[in-house]
Amino acid sequence: MSEIRTKITSLSEQTLADYITGLGQPAFRAKQIFRWLHQRGATSFSRMTDIPKTLIARLEQEAEIECLTVARKQVSKDGTVKYLFRLPDGNCIESVVMRYHYGNTICVSSEVGCRMGCRFCASTQNGLARRLTPGEIAAQVYTAGAELGERISHIVMMGIGEPLDNYENVLGFLHLISSPNGLNIGMRNISLSTCGLVPQIRRLAQEKLGLTLSISLHAPNNPMRSSMMPVNDAYPLEQLIPACRDYQKTTGRRISFEYSMVKGVNDSPKTAKELAALIRGMGAHVNLIPINPVDGSPYSASDAANVERFRALLEQLGVNATVRRRLGTDISAACGQLRQEEAGKEGMPR
Repeated sequence: MSEIRTKITSLSEQTLADYITGLGQPAFRAKQIFRWLHQRGATSFSRMTDIPKTLIARLEQEAEIECLTVARKQVSKDGTVKYLFRLPDGNCIESVVMRYHYGNTICVSSEVGCRMGCRFCASTQNGLARRLTPGEIAAQVYTAGAELGERISHIVMMGIGEPLDNYENVLGFLHLISSPNGLNIGMRNISLSTCGLVPQIRRLAQEKLGLTLSISLHAPNNPMRSSMMPVNDAYPLEQLIPACRDYQKTTGRRISFEYSMVKGVNDSPKTAKELAALIRGMGAHVNLIPINPVDGSPYSASDAANVERFRALLEQLGVNATVRRRLGTDISAACGQLRQEEAGKEGMPR
Protein backbone atom coordinates (compact mmCIF):
# COMPACT_ATOMS: atom_id res chain seq x y z
CA MET A 1 0.00 0.00 0.00
CA SER A 2 1.54 3.30 -1.08
CA GLU A 3 2.19 5.98 1.50
CA ILE A 4 -0.20 8.92 1.45
CA ARG A 5 1.63 12.15 0.72
CA THR A 6 0.62 15.62 1.88
CA LYS A 7 -0.98 17.52 -1.00
CA ILE A 8 0.99 20.65 -0.27
CA THR A 9 -0.52 22.86 -2.98
CA SER A 10 -3.94 22.48 -1.37
CA LEU A 11 -2.86 23.65 2.08
CA SER A 12 -4.01 27.07 3.26
CA GLU A 13 -1.32 29.52 4.34
CA GLN A 14 -1.98 28.77 8.01
CA THR A 15 -2.08 24.99 7.52
CA LEU A 16 1.13 25.15 5.51
CA ALA A 17 2.76 27.18 8.30
CA ASP A 18 1.67 24.58 10.85
CA TYR A 19 2.99 21.78 8.66
CA ILE A 20 6.39 23.40 8.09
CA THR A 21 6.91 24.42 11.72
CA GLY A 22 5.90 20.87 12.63
CA LEU A 23 8.97 19.76 10.67
CA GLY A 24 11.11 21.89 12.98
CA GLN A 25 11.49 24.72 10.46
CA PRO A 26 10.96 28.46 11.06
CA ALA A 27 7.62 29.92 9.98
CA PHE A 28 9.16 32.11 7.29
CA ARG A 29 10.01 28.97 5.33
CA ALA A 30 6.27 28.35 4.88
CA LYS A 31 5.86 31.82 3.34
CA GLN A 32 8.73 31.11 0.95
CA ILE A 33 7.23 27.77 -0.08
CA PHE A 34 3.75 29.27 -0.48
CA ARG A 35 5.14 31.90 -2.86
CA TRP A 36 6.98 29.26 -4.85
CA LEU A 37 3.80 27.24 -5.23
CA HIS A 38 1.20 29.95 -5.77
CA GLN A 39 3.10 32.93 -7.15
CA ARG A 40 5.82 31.29 -9.21
CA GLY A 41 3.96 28.08 -10.03
CA ALA A 42 6.77 25.72 -9.02
CA THR A 43 6.12 22.16 -10.17
CA SER A 44 8.98 20.56 -8.23
CA PHE A 45 10.60 21.16 -4.86
CA SER A 46 14.03 21.28 -6.50
CA ARG A 47 13.10 24.61 -8.12
CA MET A 48 12.83 26.24 -4.69
CA THR A 49 16.36 27.62 -4.68
CA ASP A 50 16.17 29.48 -1.37
CA ILE A 51 14.93 26.46 0.61
CA PRO A 52 17.54 24.32 2.48
CA LYS A 53 18.37 21.06 0.76
CA THR A 54 17.56 19.10 3.90
CA LEU A 55 14.01 20.49 3.87
CA ILE A 56 13.73 19.87 0.12
CA ALA A 57 14.66 16.23 0.70
CA ARG A 58 12.06 15.91 3.46
CA LEU A 59 9.34 17.46 1.29
CA GLU A 60 10.19 15.24 -1.66
CA GLN A 61 9.81 12.26 0.65
CA GLU A 62 6.44 13.06 2.20
CA ALA A 63 4.68 15.78 0.19
CA GLU A 64 3.52 16.30 -3.39
CA ILE A 65 2.87 19.29 -5.59
CA GLU A 66 -0.42 18.83 -7.43
CA CYS A 67 0.62 19.14 -11.07
CA LEU A 68 -1.18 18.80 -14.37
CA THR A 69 0.10 17.79 -17.78
CA VAL A 70 -1.26 19.09 -21.06
CA ALA A 71 -2.90 16.12 -22.81
CA ARG A 72 -4.31 18.19 -25.67
CA LYS A 73 -4.37 21.84 -26.64
CA GLN A 74 -6.62 23.54 -29.16
CA VAL A 75 -6.22 27.11 -30.37
CA SER A 76 -9.16 28.89 -31.96
CA LYS A 77 -8.86 31.39 -34.77
CA ASP A 78 -10.21 34.00 -32.31
CA GLY A 79 -7.31 33.37 -29.90
CA THR A 80 -9.22 31.23 -27.43
CA VAL A 81 -7.13 28.35 -26.08
CA LYS A 82 -8.66 25.14 -24.77
CA TYR A 83 -6.67 22.72 -22.65
CA LEU A 84 -7.33 19.12 -21.79
CA PHE A 85 -5.32 18.58 -18.62
CA ARG A 86 -4.42 15.13 -17.33
CA LEU A 87 -4.34 14.53 -13.60
CA PRO A 88 -1.82 12.14 -11.99
CA ASP A 89 -4.56 9.52 -11.55
CA GLY A 90 -5.26 9.52 -15.31
CA ASN A 91 -8.50 11.52 -15.17
CA CYS A 92 -8.87 14.51 -17.48
CA ILE A 93 -10.38 17.96 -17.00
CA GLU A 94 -10.76 21.01 -19.22
CA SER A 95 -9.85 24.68 -18.96
CA VAL A 96 -10.35 27.48 -21.47
CA VAL A 97 -8.38 30.73 -21.71
CA MET A 98 -10.29 33.58 -23.34
CA ARG A 99 -8.61 36.80 -24.36
CA TYR A 100 -10.41 40.10 -23.76
CA HIS A 101 -9.30 43.72 -23.94
CA TYR A 102 -9.07 43.84 -20.13
CA GLY A 103 -6.92 40.71 -19.79
CA ASN A 104 -6.93 36.92 -19.94
CA THR A 105 -9.82 35.01 -18.37
CA ILE A 106 -9.58 31.32 -17.57
CA CYS A 107 -12.62 29.10 -17.18
CA VAL A 108 -11.68 26.32 -14.75
CA SER A 109 -13.19 22.97 -13.80
CA SER A 110 -14.07 22.12 -10.21
CA GLU A 111 -14.81 18.40 -10.59
CA VAL A 112 -14.02 15.44 -12.82
CA GLY A 113 -17.44 15.05 -14.38
CA CYS A 114 -20.64 16.25 -12.74
CA ARG A 115 -23.68 14.68 -11.07
CA MET A 116 -26.16 17.49 -11.77
CA GLY A 117 -27.53 15.96 -15.00
CA CYS A 118 -28.31 19.14 -16.97
CA ARG A 119 -29.56 17.86 -20.32
CA PHE A 120 -27.76 20.38 -22.53
CA CYS A 121 -24.31 19.83 -20.96
CA ALA A 122 -21.58 17.43 -22.09
CA SER A 123 -19.82 17.55 -18.70
CA THR A 124 -22.48 15.55 -16.91
CA GLN A 125 -23.19 12.80 -19.45
CA ASN A 126 -21.14 10.18 -17.59
CA GLY A 127 -21.72 11.38 -14.04
CA LEU A 128 -19.22 12.42 -11.39
CA ALA A 129 -15.85 10.65 -11.18
CA ARG A 130 -14.45 12.69 -8.29
CA ARG A 131 -14.04 16.19 -6.91
CA LEU A 132 -10.94 18.30 -7.47
CA THR A 133 -8.75 19.48 -4.61
CA PRO A 134 -7.99 23.19 -4.08
CA GLY A 135 -4.52 22.61 -5.50
CA GLU A 136 -5.84 20.87 -8.61
CA ILE A 137 -8.20 23.75 -9.33
CA ALA A 138 -5.40 26.26 -8.81
CA ALA A 139 -3.01 24.22 -10.97
CA GLN A 140 -5.24 24.90 -13.99
CA VAL A 141 -4.55 28.62 -13.60
CA TYR A 142 -0.83 28.17 -13.00
CA THR A 143 -0.29 25.63 -15.79
CA ALA A 144 -2.19 27.62 -18.42
CA GLY A 145 -0.43 30.85 -17.47
CA ALA A 146 2.99 29.20 -17.63
CA GLU A 147 2.24 27.43 -20.90
CA LEU A 148 1.04 30.64 -22.54
CA GLY A 149 3.66 32.83 -20.92
CA GLU A 150 0.89 35.30 -20.07
CA ARG A 151 -0.74 36.50 -16.87
CA ILE A 152 -4.21 35.22 -16.04
CA SER A 153 -6.13 38.12 -14.49
CA HIS A 154 -9.72 36.84 -14.30
CA ILE A 155 -11.29 33.50 -13.35
CA VAL A 156 -14.64 31.98 -14.24
CA MET A 157 -15.71 28.84 -12.37
CA MET A 158 -17.92 27.55 -15.15
CA GLY A 159 -16.00 24.55 -16.44
CA ILE A 160 -16.63 20.87 -15.75
CA GLY A 161 -18.45 20.25 -12.47
CA GLU A 162 -20.75 22.13 -10.10
CA PRO A 163 -18.56 24.36 -7.90
CA LEU A 164 -20.98 24.49 -4.97
CA ASP A 165 -21.19 20.68 -4.95
CA ASN A 166 -17.48 20.80 -4.06
CA TYR A 167 -17.94 23.64 -1.58
CA GLU A 168 -15.01 23.26 0.83
CA ASN A 169 -12.40 22.63 -1.86
CA VAL A 170 -13.67 25.51 -4.00
CA LEU A 171 -13.56 27.84 -1.00
CA GLY A 172 -10.00 26.71 -0.32
CA PHE A 173 -9.07 27.43 -3.93
CA LEU A 174 -10.59 30.92 -3.77
CA HIS A 175 -8.48 31.79 -0.74
CA LEU A 176 -5.32 30.40 -2.38
CA ILE A 177 -5.78 32.22 -5.67
CA SER A 178 -6.66 35.56 -4.07
CA SER A 179 -3.82 35.56 -1.53
CA PRO A 180 -1.42 38.54 -1.76
CA ASN A 181 1.37 35.96 -1.43
CA GLY A 182 0.03 34.10 -4.49
CA LEU A 183 -1.35 35.37 -7.78
CA ASN A 184 -3.41 37.93 -5.84
CA ILE A 185 -6.40 37.73 -8.21
CA GLY A 186 -9.06 39.90 -6.59
CA MET A 187 -12.45 38.41 -5.78
CA ARG A 188 -14.13 40.99 -8.01
CA ASN A 189 -12.27 39.38 -10.90
CA ILE A 190 -13.72 35.96 -10.07
CA SER A 191 -17.12 34.65 -11.15
CA LEU A 192 -18.65 31.44 -9.80
CA SER A 193 -21.48 29.72 -11.64
CA THR A 194 -23.95 27.37 -10.00
CA CYS A 195 -26.97 25.45 -11.23
CA GLY A 196 -28.82 26.53 -8.10
CA LEU A 197 -27.87 24.61 -4.93
CA VAL A 198 -29.87 26.78 -2.53
CA PRO A 199 -28.29 25.81 0.83
CA GLN A 200 -24.81 26.42 -0.55
CA ILE A 201 -25.86 29.76 -2.09
CA ARG A 202 -27.06 30.88 1.33
CA ARG A 203 -23.86 29.62 2.93
CA LEU A 204 -21.72 31.40 0.33
CA ALA A 205 -23.55 34.66 1.01
CA GLN A 206 -22.31 34.55 4.60
CA GLU A 207 -18.69 34.30 3.40
CA LYS A 208 -19.08 37.80 1.86
CA LEU A 209 -16.24 37.14 -0.55
CA GLY A 210 -17.05 39.84 -3.09
CA LEU A 211 -17.05 37.51 -6.10
CA THR A 212 -19.73 37.55 -8.80
CA LEU A 213 -22.33 34.81 -8.47
CA SER A 214 -23.84 33.51 -11.71
CA ILE A 215 -26.97 31.38 -11.63
CA SER A 216 -27.55 28.91 -14.47
CA LEU A 217 -31.26 29.62 -14.82
CA HIS A 218 -32.16 28.68 -18.42
CA ALA A 219 -35.94 28.72 -17.86
CA PRO A 220 -38.50 31.00 -16.19
CA ASN A 221 -40.87 28.35 -14.79
CA ASN A 222 -40.55 25.07 -12.93
CA PRO A 223 -41.88 22.59 -15.53
CA MET A 224 -39.56 23.95 -18.22
CA ARG A 225 -36.56 24.22 -15.91
CA SER A 226 -37.04 20.73 -14.45
CA SER A 227 -37.17 19.26 -17.96
CA MET A 228 -33.75 20.83 -18.63
CA MET A 229 -32.18 20.71 -15.16
CA PRO A 230 -33.07 17.94 -12.68
CA VAL A 231 -31.68 20.05 -9.81
CA ASN A 232 -34.84 22.16 -10.09
CA ASP A 233 -36.84 19.28 -8.60
CA ALA A 234 -34.81 19.62 -5.40
CA TYR A 235 -34.58 23.42 -5.40
CA PRO A 236 -37.45 24.91 -7.43
CA LEU A 237 -37.68 28.57 -8.38
CA GLU A 238 -39.75 29.34 -5.26
CA GLN A 239 -36.59 28.54 -3.25
CA LEU A 240 -33.91 29.63 -5.71
CA ILE A 241 -35.06 33.17 -6.50
CA PRO A 242 -35.51 34.24 -2.83
CA ALA A 243 -32.03 32.84 -2.09
CA CYS A 244 -30.67 34.97 -4.94
CA ARG A 245 -32.43 38.07 -3.66
CA ASP A 246 -31.06 37.44 -0.16
CA TYR A 247 -27.57 36.89 -1.58
CA GLN A 248 -27.68 40.32 -3.19
CA LYS A 249 -28.89 41.97 0.01
CA THR A 250 -26.24 40.25 2.13
CA THR A 251 -23.26 40.80 -0.17
CA GLY A 252 -24.20 43.95 -2.05
CA ARG A 253 -23.12 42.17 -5.23
CA ARG A 254 -25.31 41.97 -8.31
CA ILE A 255 -26.20 38.48 -9.50
CA SER A 256 -25.88 37.37 -13.10
CA PHE A 257 -28.33 34.89 -14.61
CA GLU A 258 -27.06 32.55 -17.34
CA TYR A 259 -29.75 31.69 -19.89
CA SER A 260 -28.92 29.23 -22.67
CA MET A 261 -31.09 29.87 -25.72
CA VAL A 262 -32.57 26.54 -26.85
CA LYS A 263 -34.51 26.49 -30.09
CA GLY A 264 -38.22 25.87 -29.59
CA VAL A 265 -37.87 25.33 -25.84
CA ASN A 266 -37.15 28.55 -23.92
CA ASP A 267 -36.73 31.20 -26.60
CA SER A 268 -40.27 32.49 -27.22
CA PRO A 269 -41.59 35.99 -26.43
CA LYS A 270 -43.81 34.39 -23.78
CA THR A 271 -40.80 32.97 -21.91
CA ALA A 272 -39.02 36.33 -22.17
CA LYS A 273 -41.99 37.97 -20.42
CA GLU A 274 -42.02 35.22 -17.77
CA LEU A 275 -38.30 35.70 -17.18
CA ALA A 276 -38.64 39.46 -16.79
CA ALA A 277 -41.44 38.99 -14.25
CA LEU A 278 -39.48 36.36 -12.31
CA ILE A 279 -36.42 38.54 -11.65
CA ARG A 280 -38.05 41.97 -11.63
CA GLY A 281 -36.65 44.41 -9.09
CA MET A 282 -33.31 42.64 -8.63
CA GLY A 283 -31.25 44.79 -10.96
CA ALA A 284 -29.73 41.52 -12.13
CA HIS A 285 -28.00 40.96 -15.44
CA VAL A 286 -29.11 38.24 -17.88
CA ASN A 287 -26.44 36.66 -20.01
CA LEU A 288 -28.02 35.04 -23.07
CA ILE A 289 -25.95 32.12 -24.32
CA PRO A 290 -26.24 30.62 -27.82
CA ILE A 291 -25.63 26.98 -26.87
CA ASN A 292 -22.90 24.93 -28.48
CA PRO A 293 -23.96 21.65 -30.14
CA VAL A 294 -23.41 18.67 -27.84
CA ASP A 295 -23.47 15.04 -29.00
CA GLY A 296 -26.27 13.16 -27.25
CA SER A 297 -28.25 16.28 -26.39
CA PRO A 298 -31.73 16.77 -27.91
CA TYR A 299 -31.29 20.54 -27.91
CA SER A 300 -30.18 22.89 -30.67
CA ALA A 301 -29.32 26.58 -30.59
CA SER A 302 -31.73 29.40 -31.31
CA ASP A 303 -30.84 31.35 -34.41
CA ALA A 304 -29.08 34.69 -33.94
CA ALA A 305 -32.07 36.79 -35.01
CA ASN A 306 -34.32 35.14 -32.44
CA VAL A 307 -31.73 35.58 -29.70
CA GLU A 308 -31.54 39.29 -30.50
CA ARG A 309 -35.35 39.62 -30.44
CA PHE A 310 -35.40 37.91 -27.03
CA ARG A 311 -32.73 40.28 -25.72
CA ALA A 312 -34.53 43.36 -27.05
CA LEU A 313 -37.79 42.29 -25.43
CA LEU A 314 -36.08 41.80 -22.06
CA GLU A 315 -34.60 45.29 -22.35
CA GLN A 316 -38.04 46.72 -23.12
CA LEU A 317 -39.33 45.01 -19.98
CA GLY A 318 -36.62 46.63 -17.87
CA VAL A 319 -34.15 43.74 -17.65
CA ASN A 320 -30.50 44.32 -18.51
CA ALA A 321 -29.45 41.59 -20.96
CA THR A 322 -26.54 40.90 -23.29
CA VAL A 323 -25.71 38.10 -25.70
CA ARG A 324 -22.52 36.31 -24.75
CA ARG A 325 -19.78 36.63 -27.30
CA ARG A 326 -19.19 33.21 -28.82
CA LEU A 327 -15.58 32.16 -28.45
CA GLY A 328 -13.87 28.95 -29.50
CA THR A 329 -16.72 27.52 -31.52
CA ASP A 330 -14.19 25.84 -33.83
CA ILE A 331 -12.38 23.94 -31.03
CA SER A 332 -14.82 21.58 -29.24
CA ALA A 333 -16.11 24.61 -27.40
CA ALA A 334 -18.72 23.12 -25.07
CA CYS A 335 -17.41 22.07 -21.66
CA GLY A 336 -16.82 18.34 -21.50
CA GLN A 337 -16.56 17.73 -25.23
CA LEU A 338 -12.78 17.50 -25.37
CA ARG A 339 -12.73 15.17 -22.36
CA GLN A 340 -15.36 12.96 -23.99
CA GLU A 341 -13.38 12.83 -27.23
CA GLU A 342 -10.18 11.85 -25.40
CA ALA A 343 -11.91 9.18 -23.35
CA GLY A 344 -13.47 7.69 -26.48
CA LYS A 345 -10.15 7.72 -28.31
CA GLU A 346 -8.28 5.97 -25.51
CA GLY A 347 -11.10 3.68 -24.35
CA MET A 348 -10.91 5.28 -20.92
CA PRO A 349 -13.72 5.78 -18.39
CA ARG A 350 -15.37 9.09 -19.14
